[in-house]
Amino acid sequence: MASAATAPPTPSNLKRIVAASLIGTTIEWYDFFLYGSAAALVFNQLFFPESDPLVGTLLSFLTYAVGFAARPLGALVFGHYGDRLGRKKLLVLSLLMMGGATFAIGLLPTHATIGTAAPILLTVLRLVQGFALGGEWGGAVLLVSEHGDARRRGFWASWPQTGAPAGQLLATGVLSALTALLSESAFTSWGWRIPFLLSGVLVIVGLWIRLSVDESPVFKEALARAEAKKAAARDESQVEKMPLVAVMRHHWRDVLIAMGARMAENISYYVVTAFILVYATTSAGVSKQTALNAVLIASAVHFAVIPAWGALSDRIGRRPVYLFGAAGVGAWMFPFFALIDSGTFGNLLLAVTVGLVLHGAMYAPQAAFFSEMFATRMRYSGASIGAQFSSVAAGAPAPLIATALLADYNSSTPIALYVIAAALLTLLAVGVARETRHRDLSDVDPHSPTPADSAPSPTDARTA
Repeated sequence: MASAATAPPTPSNLKRIVAASLIGTTIEWYDFFLYGSAAALVFNQLFFPESDPLVGTLLSFLTYAVGFAARPLGALVFGHYGDRLGRKKLLVLSLLMMGGATFAIGLLPTHATIGTAAPILLTVLRLVQGFALGGEWGGAVLLVSEHGDARRRGFWASWPQTGAPAGQLLATGVLSALTALLSESAFTSWGWRIPFLLSGVLVIVGLWIRLSVDESPVFKEALARAEAKKAAARDESQVEKMPLVAVMRHHWRDVLIAMGARMAENISYYVVTAFILVYATTSAGVSKQTALNAVLIASAVHFAVIPAWGALSDRIGRRPVYLFGAAGVGAWMFPFFALIDSGTFGNLLLAVTVGLVLHGAMYAPQAAFFSEMFATRMRYSGASIGAQFSSVAAGAPAPLIATALLADYNSSTPIALYVIAAALLTLLAVGVARETRHRDLSDVDPHSPTPADSAPSPTDARTA
C-alpha cells in the first residue's frame, strides 16, 4: 500500500502541477525564440551600431550564445540546491530570474543612450537568463514526474516538454502581430520592447500557479529519511554526500546516457526549426516568410503529438519510443532535404512536420526517462547535468555547424550525415540504457543500495 507521502494527487491538483511546470518551460522557449529573433532584427542596430552590419549581427548572436554557456552552471547550482531544499523553491527562483531578466531587456537603454554599457548590460542579462534556464527544465519535469501517477508518468511528464513548441508559437505570433501593425521605424524605435515586457505577465501567472502547488511528496519523504540518517550517523561514511558528488559516484553512467540521448534530439531540433530558415531561403529559393509559416504549422503539430508519444511510452516503454524517434530522424534527413529542394510549400511543410513528429518521439519520453534514471536526493542534479551539459555540445553549435557545412560544400549531404551521426550516437546511448518505465521514484537508488542505505526496502523488493 502506498504511503500517505507518496499517494497520487487528485486530478485537479495534478493538472495545476502540470500547469505550473508548463508555464515555466513556455517562458523559457518564448525567451529563447524571442531573443534569437531580436538579435537578428534589431539588436545589431541598437546595441552594436559602431560595427558594420555583419559584425554587429555576429556580436548580437554572440550574446545569444552566452546564454547556452551559462546553462551548465545553472544546472549545477540549481541541481545542488534543488536536491537539498526542494523542487518548488528552486522553480520559483528560476522563474523570477528568467522572467525578470527578460523583462529587464525590454527596459534597457540602447547604445545611443548610454554607449558601450548597453551591450555589456545586455550580455549580463543574457547570462542571468541562461543561468536560470539551466535549472528550470530539471525542476519542471521532476515536479510533475514525482507527483504524477506512476502508470501515466510518461504522459504527464511530457506536458512540460510542450513548452518548446508553445513558446515558439507564442513568440513568433507576438512578433508577427507587431511587425504587421507597426512601421519598421516604430518597431525599431520602441515596438521591439513590447514582447520582452509581456514576459512580465507570464511571470506573474507562473508565480501564482507555482506558489499554489505542494512540494514533491517523493522529495519530502526522501528528505525526512536523509535527516533521520544524518541524526543517527555514527561516522562520516554514513553522512549523505553532496548531490553532485553522489551523482558522479553512483550515476555517472546515467549522466553519460542522458547526454548521449540528447544528441540527436537537440541537434535535429535546431536543424529542422532554425537552420531550415537559412537552407530554404539560400539553397531552395523559398522566402523566409514561407519557411517560417511551415515551421509554425509544424510546431502546432509538434505540440499535439508530444503528449501522445508520452502516453505511448507508458504502454511500451521509454526506450522503444526514444529509439524509434532517433532512428526515424536519422532516416528522414535525406528525404527532408530533398523535399525542401523541390521549393514547394507543401513539400516544405511535409519535411518539417515529419521531422518534428519524429523529434517528439525522443522529446516526449525524455522527461520521465531522465527522472527515472536517478535516485531522489540526486535526481535534480543528475537530470539537469545530463540535459544541460549536452545542450552546449549539441544544440548550441548545431545551426553554426550546419551553416558552415553548407558554406564549405554547397550541399545538404554533409548536413544530413551530421544529423545521422548524432542519431547513431543516441541509438547507442539509449540502446545500452535500462528500461525505466516501471521504476518507483521513491527508491533510494534505482540501481543498487548506496553505502548509506544498504538495507533493502519493500519498494526495492517490488521493483526487483
